[in-house]
Amino acid sequence: MSVVSWNRSSAATQPSVDSEPAVLDASAMVWPEPVKTPGVKAWMLTLPVDFATLCLPGLIDRSHIRAIFSMAALCLLLLYSGGRYRARLHISVLDELPSLLGRVFIAASVVSTITALRHPTEAVADFIRLAAVSMLLVVIGRCVTNLVILTARKRRLVQHPTVLVGCGPLGQELARLLLRYPQYGLRVAGFVDDRMDVDGDDPDLANLVRLGRTDQLDEVISRTNADVILVADPARPDGTLLDLVRSPVAGSCDLLVVPRLHDFHTQTGLVDHIGAIPIMRIRTPALRGPSWALKRLFDIVVCLAGLVVLSPVMAVIAIAVRYEGGPGIFYRQARMTRDGRIFEVIKFRSMRPSSDEESRSNWSIANDARVGRVGKFLRRSSLDELPQLWNILRGEMTLVGPRPERPYFVEQFSAVHPRYAKRHRVVCGLTGLAQVSGLRGDTPISDRARYDNFYIENWSLWLDAKVLMRTVSEILGARGR
Repeated sequence: MSVVSWNRSSAATQPSVDSEPAVLDASAMVWPEPVKTPGVKAWMLTLPVDFATLCLPGLIDRSHIRAIFSMAALCLLLLYSGGRYRARLHISVLDELPSLLGRVFIAASVVSTITALRHPTEAVADFIRLAAVSMLLVVIGRCVTNLVILTARKRRLVQHPTVLVGCGPLGQELARLLLRYPQYGLRVAGFVDDRMDVDGDDPDLANLVRLGRTDQLDEVISRTNADVILVADPARPDGTLLDLVRSPVAGSCDLLVVPRLHDFHTQTGLVDHIGAIPIMRIRTPALRGPSWALKRLFDIVVCLAGLVVLSPVMAVIAIAVRYEGGPGIFYRQARMTRDGRIFEVIKFRSMRPSSDEESRSNWSIANDARVGRVGKFLRRSSLDELPQLWNILRGEMTLVGPRPERPYFVEQFSAVHPRYAKRHRVVCGLTGLAQVSGLRGDTPISDRARYDNFYIENWSLWLDAKVLMRTVSEILGARGR
């Protein structure tokens, strides 16, 4: 989260974005004057100090400098991938100690194992002694950086503009706590809610203003330059609220949630607290950026290798399909992918539709009479999907993602099943979490949508790897349609 200074005297009096009457008189409403975010983040202090303290023993004893630097780099990678460079609300070295020392220990173990394979036992013992010193120094470094961050927060040099979503009793208590205890680093700019029930007699809440309705969250964020959203006790239904905080504007903010919405209980959430009130820090799904570039590179490498290695298998399948069904080895069908784009998916033909209209709008039924013995085998083994490697190579699909559906059914399902359309936030995939979880063929659409959105909210390269390994198990066990 960005470091933003707040000057109370810089506030300007402006009207609410909401046309409805505000909690306070319009003349009493205080809007924070927009400030430019300098882009400074907590990790910009913590990460360099961690690296320096980890490497310091190697600079003193240069006989193992490469091993120490390798350990430091691996440790930083483990800490970063585990979300340990995201600023916590409640800062405590004791809270961080198990995770910090655990990752240093893992990095030291990996490097010491490699050292043992290449050098004598004495060299390993020397490295372990240096690693132990590094472990001690990194803890001391964390004590220093935490003290700096806490001091900056308490002096209100670091205060992140925060929009409170919901201002019932719980929301008001959070506002009081953040006002009393600046060490959490959050300054409540105001709240959005569809209700008007702030305690006007509480002096602590005298400057807590209603900035608009919940559905005006994007406008409020832009107006206040907020970089944190704190979801407390809004009156909105969970599903509607989830869509609001996942908008492009709201998605640029850190999302903090008082546990209530089961949709927000993701595997990537970090536990924190304000006072004695538990807070979940929810990671916004990284649907673009370096990780997805790496995912795309992996797709290309695997597809090129797959097309080469599997070309004899595909040739045999093509001959079998031609023998059983006559001309027309491949089958093309319009499907929908990311952002509603339409493309043609390619499959080995396993059955013949009666007409183009039937192909477009008829749901595939198990044990269809038009599916021959070859087609049944291809479907059960999922080998009919192999030509989609070409779709992946062209960038229309990815190896792991929600399975693509026909536009006709997307329209039907989106009208009936909540959040079905949210599957199209990412590129569709050859295989997906829903499919390896047994949701294939004639299974409930709502269940598939739930699994697909769970995959998107919790996406990581490791999750992709797990889905691919389970896919191999599904294919070898012939547990297809």
